[in-house]
Amino acid sequence: MLGGRLVVDAHVHVARLPTLSADWRGWVREFGGGVPLDGLFEPDGVPRPAELDAYFAAEGADHVLLFSEYSPKTTGIQPIEDVLPVVAHNPIRFRPVANINPHLHYPVKTELARQVSLGAVACKIHPVHAGFDPADRMLYPAYAYCEEHALPVVVHCGTSTFAGSANSYGEPALLDPVFRDFPSLTVVLAHGGRGWWYDQAAFLTLMRPNTWLEVSGLPPARLPDYYGASLARLARKMVFGTDWPGVPGVQRNAAALEKVLLAAGCSEDDVALALGGNAVRIFGLA
Repeated sequence: MLGGRLVVDAHVHVARLPTLSADWRGWVREFGGGVPLDGLFEPDGVPRPAELDAYFAAEGADHVLLFSEYSPKTTGIQPIEDVLPVVAHNPIRFRPVANINPHLHYPVKTELARQVSLGAVACKIHPVHAGFDPADRMLYPAYAYCEEHALPVVVHCGTSTFAGSANSYGEPALLDPVFRDFPSLTVVLAHGGRGWWYDQAAFLTLMRPNTWLEVSGLPPARLPDYYGASLARLARKMVFGTDWPGVPGVQRNAAALEKVLLAAGCSEDDVALALGGNAVRIFGLA
């Protein structure tokens, strides 16, 4: 909670540390702001569920989405099974998110259904780290499954500095065929077009009723620069996330987002939606 408002961190990475690339560890050192990883992980890098639960509770995060990733050429492979012990410790606070890589998973629909059977509340697609066009027809069976089962698709939209990243695949406009062919699909634009495409991400969010702007990895104080006069309108379609542990802290970012949105003329209700209300609805967290 933050000032009585529900807080959902919709973008968190908790993985076994040995599975992560050197770039990932450098990213945490540069942007993590002193996140106490040593106390939250065993000496061999395995997450400590009770300590993570206490940490996110102290940070005011009522619900936390835990991401998996299958990107062996960039960040490494963090299978969904690695986050399940954390989810099992507190299945109200923590929910897992599936990840599909068409270079590794075939048939993609079968693998997605398997991860959903483990409790996944959404499917993450990472074109930049895994190296594929988000409209690749290999993904269409997964999109069809998500549309049929009302499962949100989270798409990395923005640049990445990790070695091996294919940043050209982070352009939000590449999703246009997907929007056309799956009109009822719920899509969350992770990182909000970070780098070169803020205007694209904002336009798609405001234009399409089933598209949402997720702001993880973006300094809240910079959002007025990124989205300009559209920021106040975007708040009602915004999803809070941190990209933890590459962030100073959940509570710090949530408070900064609240301050920025109120300064932009947003209502208290708009702020509540951005901090958690929208995520509860999109991911079925109630």
